[in-house]
Amino acid sequence: MRNYLCPADGTGGHLKTLPEDFVVREISDPPREKASGDYAIATVTSRNWETNRLVRIMARSIGMSRERIGFAGTKDKRAVTTQLMSFKCPSEDLSRIDLKDVEVSGVYRGSRAIQIGDLVGNEFEITVRDCTMDPSLIPETVAEDISVIRANGGFPNYFGVQRFGVVRPVTHLVGERLVRGDIEGAVRTYVCFTTPDEDETLRETRRSLEGTDDWGAAAKVMPEQMSYEKTMAQMLAGGGSWTDAIDALPANLQMMFVHAYQSYIFNEILSLRMDRGLPLNMPVVGDVVIPLDSNRNPQHENPVMTTSKNLDLVARQVRAGKAFVTGALFGSESVLAEGEPGEIEREVIERNSLEPQDFVIPGLPRCSSKGGRRELLCPVKGIGSEFNDEGYKLSFSLPKGNYATCLMREFMKSEMRDY
Repeated sequence: MRNYLCPADGTGGHLKTLPEDFVVREISDPPREKASGDYAIATVTSRNWETNRLVRIMARSIGMSRERIGFAGTKDKRAVTTQLMSFKCPSEDLSRIDLKDVEVSGVYRGSRAIQIGDLVGNEFEITVRDCTMDPSLIPETVAEDISVIRANGGFPNYFGVQRFGVVRPVTHLVGERLVRGDIEGAVRTYVCFTTPDEDETLRETRRSLEGTDDWGAAAKVMPEQMSYEKTMAQMLAGGGSWTDAIDALPANLQMMFVHAYQSYIFNEILSLRMDRGLPLNMPVVGDVVIPLDSNRNPQHENPVMTTSKNLDLVARQVRAGKAFVTGALFGSESVLAEGEPGEIEREVIERNSLEPQDFVIPGLPRCSSKGGRRELLCPVKGIGSEFNDEGYKLSFSLPKGNYATCLMREFMKSEMRDY
């Protein structure tokens, strides 16, 4: 993420000093109520819980497989989050969930499970503390940034640090190893990669496991925080293959690996486009534009190639907020842009020595990805601000699949560890 849309100086500051500084409420697309439905649908509010760990512990509390719990999106850990979840069990079983800082409410029977992507968007209330800017200048700076974002119809739609890992940005590195066909390297990277920001005990454990082939012993020294790594180690200790070790992980985590690497490539494409001075809020010849449906959801299945003949028409649709210019999420069946936008996409893909077939991962269908397109700008609704002696608060809503931290970086311009 090399570029900013807003030219003003950043306020500095930190996010998530407290979990209550990052409040996320899912804008849901709920399953319809059905008294005889197979699923208990509930609103789950949690504080300081990573989604996959929360699902695993709830499943253990109820006494069922984690695969029987569905949710629409993975939320930030250091936050207060509210989201719908589905449970394939009797509704009364949910009363067994008694976890610190977790509330289960609004239970009803539903006709279907909740799956990844079953949401409209998210509402946020985000507090910034410890700003480095003179407090008297913050209101004017925030107002200027809001004005720029509104004038452009949104902000650069980078994938945020949460996509890759904040303390230990490893997800895309595992994805790259999978794409390169190095399944063993993917497993070893997930187990052993560390950073100076990680807890020293975890760092020492990871370093001690580099090059190990005694996976039974490795599993025994892994602490609770390395539960997924332990799952992989136990699979290998039991005679499973490297592929089996990856396949033992939760389905949504498997999907995240290659998706994170595609996200890294997309961020490169978006940065290079901004380096070249091409607009994000207006198409040029060669751009692939995605129209919105009547509910303002992107119709990714109906891409439109911008040509010299339809440029004016496409530009009017984009200007009216009825379509968005996109960049490539490169995969096995990607449609690339033409013209200068296409040159940018191909330059990044060739620089990374990628081919479409690389994204078909043998034996790991959840890790394979056809690719697609992603909007270069993310629209923002209802953005508002409040100021106090400690900093400021922004409230807004975003469509699904977009990152509040990438909006906040336009205001803060802080080091990535501060998000």
